[in-house]
Amino acid sequence: MPRGRIRARLRWSHLYTFSCYKPSATEEGPHSIEGHGNSRVVHCNQPLMHKKKPFKYRSNYISTTKYNFITFLPKALYEQFHRVANLYFLGAAILSLTPLSPFSAVSMIAPLAFVVGLSMAKEALEDWRRFIQDMKVNSRKVKVHKGEGVFGNKSWQKLQVGDVVKVEKDQFFPADLLLLSSSYEDGICYVETMNLDGETNLKVKRALEVTLPLDEDEAFRRFTGTIKCEDPNPSLYSFIGNFDYDRQLFALDPSQILLRDSKLRNTAFVYGVVIFTGHDSKVMQNATKSPSKRSRIERKMDYVIYVLFSLLLVISLISSIGFAVRTKYYMPDWWYLQPKNTDDYYDPEKPGVSGVSHLVTALILYGYLIPISLYVSIEVVKVLQATFINQDIQMYDEETGTPANARTSNLNEELGQVDTILSDKTGTLTCNQMDFLKCSIAGTAYGVRSSEVELAAAQQMANDLEDRDAERSTCSRQKGKQQEIELETIVPSKDEKDHKSPIKGFSFEDGRIMKGNWLKEPNADVIMLFFQILAVCHTAIPELNDETGIYTYEAESPDEGAFLVAAREFGFEFFKRTQSSVFVRERYSASGQAIDREFKILNMLEFTSKRKRMTVIVRDEDGQILLLCKGADSIIFDRLAKNGRIYEEDTSKHLNEYGEAGLRTLALAYRKLDESEYSAWNSEFQKAKTSIGTDREVMLEKVADMMERDLILIGATAVEDKLQKGVPQCIDKLAQAGLKIWVLTGDKMETAINIGFACSLLRQGMKQICITAISSDTKTLIKENILMQITNASQMIKLEKDPHAAFALIIDGKTLAYALEDDMKQQFLGLAILCASVICCRVSPKQKALVTRLVKEGTGKTTLAIGDGANDVGMIQEADIGVGISGVEGMQVSISNSFFLQFQYIPLMVVAN
Repeated sequence: MPRGRIRARLRWSHLYTFSCYKPSATEEGPHSIEGHGNSRVVHCNQPLMHKKKPFKYRSNYISTTKYNFITFLPKALYEQFHRVANLYFLGAAILSLTPLSPFSAVSMIAPLAFVVGLSMAKEALEDWRRFIQDMKVNSRKVKVHKGEGVFGNKSWQKLQVGDVVKVEKDQFFPADLLLLSSSYEDGICYVETMNLDGETNLKVKRALEVTLPLDEDEAFRRFTGTIKCEDPNPSLYSFIGNFDYDRQLFALDPSQILLRDSKLRNTAFVYGVVIFTGHDSKVMQNATKSPSKRSRIERKMDYVIYVLFSLLLVISLISSIGFAVRTKYYMPDWWYLQPKNTDDYYDPEKPGVSGVSHLVTALILYGYLIPISLYVSIEVVKVLQATFINQDIQMYDEETGTPANARTSNLNEELGQVDTILSDKTGTLTCNQMDFLKCSIAGTAYGVRSSEVELAAAQQMANDLEDRDAERSTCSRQKGKQQEIELETIVPSKDEKDHKSPIKGFSFEDGRIMKGNWLKEPNADVIMLFFQILAVCHTAIPELNDETGIYTYEAESPDEGAFLVAAREFGFEFFKRTQSSVFVRERYSASGQAIDREFKILNMLEFTSKRKRMTVIVRDEDGQILLLCKGADSIIFDRLAKNGRIYEEDTSKHLNEYGEAGLRTLALAYRKLDESEYSAWNSEFQKAKTSIGTDREVMLEKVADMMERDLILIGATAVEDKLQKGVPQCIDKLAQAGLKIWVLTGDKMETAINIGFACSLLRQGMKQICITAISSDTKTLIKENILMQITNASQMIKLEKDPHAAFALIIDGKTLAYALEDDMKQQFLGLAILCASVICCRVSPKQKALVTRLVKEGTGKTTLAIGDGANDVGMIQEADIGVGISGVEGMQVSISNSFFLQFQYIPLMVVAN
């Protein structure tokens, strides 16, 4: 086995069910890809063949700049003379070269050249910065097969179609690749696609079985093959092609394609062959050219220029008419002007010509009515503002070492004109970094530490009490002190606040189950099973830190990583995974000795957004087959057996409390299986798993659903997605400045409301308006009810007598779908405008974009959208100003038309300052 081949014996396709395992290509048969749009041919390991006709594919060099050395001058001049003022001064400069000019041409041409030159210099500087960023990407190194089984470093921009590359852990893929093999024996690899779709969950990719032996450098000495596939296109989730290798034809699908700008995770290395390079890659196909956005002030200035020019024209017309009249009637009497010996411009016999010539002279002479210096000032200010943004220490992210990056200065002044801010929540208001905080086991709630939501709410209550105490009598103050003492049970002391858990992902505190004390609890057997589910039901890989001696985990999601850290801290340390087993070290037992337990994995039904649950079927050391399941409480509760609902009432109560505390929750359940029952089910499952056809996924889901029934509930988990630093203070300042703030989130209403309190979006005393759809089969009845709620709420706000009263609108995605329809959206917008804060819950990416468009077009005011992933790109592009929170090339490409600030949650501070 080659050196560095870690975790090589894990054949994940034997475990995964839906996304990973597919029938082999020989079973499916090759795709029929003849015809238009499927003409690409790639000769693997023979890149020189693609330099000849009819191939000549694009290089891997990418550019996101607006100009190049050839196009800069014509394109920049075209951009500059889009401005009305510049057009006027250009015309005036041309006329100044004629004898009609009242003064030297230099006095007109020099200011115009200075203004246009300064603006072009600013454009050149900003485009040069884009060029530098592109060069950093193009200059990245990757290992490429140079022949005779030898790999060497080559820059990304020199990659060619057909090159075989070796990408190592935590590196980005330099182009769109066909996966040939990986450090795992089964050819499986983990890919992080956050740059492409905004999802933090890792995706599993798999190689064809026929290429699995290509697992070391030497194996590529004589490797050749041919790929025939689709032409370059922007579809990230589809791929059609055939792979001709070893005299056989194999079908290719998206599960074998590694896209540029995604990152290799949890895998030591992969080998792949380049299919699409540079601007042919799918991520670049999704990129849009950087247009020149014009700010409202600039458009307003054009309007002002029209008004001033109209005034100038009127003045010049009056002057020229007067000149023509005086030339015709008075000049013959002015003998000293020699009217009989003059040119056409002053000929009494041609007063019309004299009037027109004087009109031109007057337009030049009075031209200073239009302020060309104003444009100079604005351009200088814009450049300086962009520089200040880039150098602002408050917008520097210390963790990643990334400063702010204003990719254009054309929209700087728009930040000061923002009326409405629309923001995503997860990863934008919050860190998307999970901490295990509380849990409910066997109907008992554990975890005494308060969440940030609870602390914020309690702090506001305490502040309200202090305000009241200042106005009360001595007796009232004593009563207030008594209430403050009660608050101390919620708000921890300063020492407690300053005490932070040094363990990343684990903020749990409760002596009843820490350090093995769970053995003394009444339901110790249930608690042990709860911890075992946390330690076994996952797809993570353990890695031992040699310096600390502590295992860390490469997990598909932050939640899963938090569960494993929690299990480890509770004494159930997941420390090893093989092809067929998971090993857990139980540090606390009745005997007092640490025990290493092996759980043999029989089947794994992974989590998907549709299933909302994950299940593993294992055999413990006693031979008992167990089904261990974790998932959304609404899904798990529907699948409980009659005798499995013992803790349902208490657990539901705790889940509601956790939701109100702004925590993310999952329910845990299990089921014991008989050998015969499992064998019968597994037979059906394997048939569905190896079936061929379009209904394969449906069959798999149906068979899985048969087993995930009659579960026994044992508890629930609660993890906290902490707020970004400074978010509450920032939102509070924005609210005081009169900005309206909308949060668009996929969370349920209770969680969103409490997150709203934590980040100061909702405040004590603010009146909440909740719009929800009634349960009915009649769409008309539902719409009528929603419209009535909107109308009543609008009337309530208008009749409010307190001028300082503030309102918050809260609406869920189901109700929002009706509210955004053409016959109701204006009423909904009218209500939202009257509210200081708006929270939209359970919304889809499409609804985010629709809401942003409605606000932008309906109010006619400047909107600012903030997001952290490609799921928010629609919202960002719809807004007047878009801010992307990311430090990755893919996000830059996705929102290159907007502001791009590379830092954690700071963009609102730009507006606040």
